[in-house]
Amino acid sequence: MKAPQIMVIGSSNTDMMVKLPRIPKPGETLLGKDLVTAAGGKGANQAVAAARAGGAVTFVARVGQDALGEKAVVGFMKEGINVDHVHRDKTSPSGVALIFVAANGENSIAAAQGANAKLSLADLRKAKSTLAQADVLVMQLETPLEVTLAAAELAAKAGIPVILNPAPAPTGKLPDELLKRVSILTPNETEAEVLTGVKVSSEAGAAKAADKLLAKGVQTVIITLGRRGALLASQSGKRLIPSFQVQALDTTAAGDTFNGTLAVALAEGKSVEDAVRFANAAAALSVTRLGAQTSAPSRKEIEKFLKLHPAQ
Repeated sequence: MKAPQIMVIGSSNTDMMVKLPRIPKPGETLLGKDLVTAAGGKGANQAVAAARAGGAVTFVARVGQDALGEKAVVGFMKEGINVDHVHRDKTSPSGVALIFVAANGENSIAAAQGANAKLSLADLRKAKSTLAQADVLVMQLETPLEVTLAAAELAAKAGIPVILNPAPAPTGKLPDELLKRVSILTPNETEAEVLTGVKVSSEAGAAKAADKLLAKGVQTVIITLGRRGALLASQSGKRLIPSFQVQALDTTAAGDTFNGTLAVALAEGKSVEDAVRFANAAAALSVTRLGAQTSAPSRKEIEKFLKLHPAQ
């Protein structure tokens, strides 16, 4: 079977992680062990996850003309990702994310955008012909919104499904013209609450938030609820797809793994329910490992995990 064509437009960072007993409070200093440096960035994480899940991935991004950027591009190439549209920025350094990982697997992240903020409409235009051949387009919110909006418009005109992971949570509302072009919106609890003003602390709250997003024109909403699973909502109804219970080591990039593998499953023709379950399995595997891209499982690992955990 031909590998599904996935285009990911987004960010590339180098993650610098410190594991701590818990997330520090404001003004507090906690001592951790060694600093761990690894490849990250929501866009890059999703691209790697999609490639390992069996997708033929093209990544559109910007990195700096520095050692971190060079290392990132080499990493993408090792994963089999098309880097023709990963541009080197002459004026900005590569993006960096500083990550605290608590003993229970929770994390806190601060990112310096660097070259990610320079991704431009000109970069998108150069990738237009490749986008036209994609089966699914995946985006997030760590790069300029004008590029995200323009890419969604191009994809909509070409009939290409758009997955938008609204992360990090926007400081304001997303434009209605963007939401109307989104096939699948995948916020977590915090992002859904920011986007709708609805407290998402229960399945009922998630359902209410999903209704508000559907009313904006989004075709399908998938609100990821951590251990509780993912709420799948569309005009035809709602369903909670259970998660897989595992011992979490590090939740960094679990959402990115979910989105990258979701895109591959959908492009292969799986139903949305089956695609979410496939993505849930990949995310479950990812939280048992430390790091962002290092935690994304292979296709073989996902399929083995699903065989060991029959449909619930």
